[in-house]
Amino acid sequence: MKKVLLLFALLLAVSAQAQKVKYTVKGVSKENGKMVYLEDRLTSTAVDSAIVAKGKFSFKGLADKDAIFAITFDPKDWQSWHTLFFNDGKTISVNMNDSTLKGSPLNERLAYYSKEILGLPSNYYPEYRYEMTKKMFEEEHETLLPAALIVEGQRAFGSKGLLSMLEEKPAYAEHPCVKKYEEGLKRMATATVVVRSGKTDEQKAAEKAAKDAFVGLQFTDFEMADTLGTMHKLSEYVGNGHWLFVDFWASWCGPCRAEMPNVVAAYEKFHTKGLEIVGISLDGQKEPWVKAIASLNMPWVHLSDLKAWESLVTKIYKINAIPDNLLIDPLGKIVARDLRGEDLHAKLAELLE
Repeated sequence: MKKVLLLFALLLAVSAQAQKVKYTVKGVSKENGKMVYLEDRLTSTAVDSAIVAKGKFSFKGLADKDAIFAITFDPKDWQSWHTLFFNDGKTISVNMNDSTLKGSPLNERLAYYSKEILGLPSNYYPEYRYEMTKKMFEEEHETLLPAALIVEGQRAFGSKGLLSMLEEKPAYAEHPCVKKYEEGLKRMATATVVVRSGKTDEQKAAEKAAKDAFVGLQFTDFEMADTLGTMHKLSEYVGNGHWLFVDFWASWCGPCRAEMPNVVAAYEKFHTKGLEIVGISLDGQKEPWVKAIASLNMPWVHLSDLKAWESLVTKIYKINAIPDNLLIDPLGKIVARDLRGEDLHAKLAELLE
């Protein structure tokens, strides 16, 4: 009996090991001395890093088979270029100077589509981006490739359209990154989202699903100036037994101003019980921002890079409408998003009382 159990354990170990494969990345870059990161797209965390020395860098390790990785100089900056690849056990050679990649046929096709679809700002040549996305989903129906660019599927086909495609069970539908997105889409497919004008209901729902994907993940840090010009990191206010409410707003935002008395009331009620608030403004000018803080009686920390919709946080947290917010627990995990009105008070009462 012991021999049978031992054999069973060994088979389980071998099976588990079979789900892991080695990754080997050889890269070149002119950015000598700069840190380059290997990011797991499922968890949005950096799993490896290296310094560019004499024009070269490399990564080696063991990770889940077919995990989607991104090579980037700044994993927190969604505007920076991210070179994507699947961990299929084949060596990857990447040139960060011209965004070219050599590897398995699948990864070389992914590099091509990434450059064609993501290589231009989203507001440039939208018809071309749509046609290339449609072509990719059609031609790669029976491969994993669309999993790496699943967000583009939402933008091209809308949430209901993408969900219908996933119901047909294409090869990429079972990838963990796709399953995670699909769950978010199903939760929010019928949601009503208040966003900037010019977007369909399906586009709004897809954007909301993308935002809600952050719930359950660790927060991503960033740095901005306060009203006196002193730089602060968000991480300065996370932890120490406090729950942190990060409020994205702007002085010019009517719904934000209408919601602010409710946020002030929540702060007054729960501050002594462990609630802290950091306001992140999407203002473009300092004067109206500072005046609004005073007139709305907002007695908490305020930060902004005064770049309006081009602010760093809109890229990091997929912000497409305000008011918006995050609730972060004492360990740095995002536990809720977009809490307003009585929902905000109910959630804080649940957690703090």
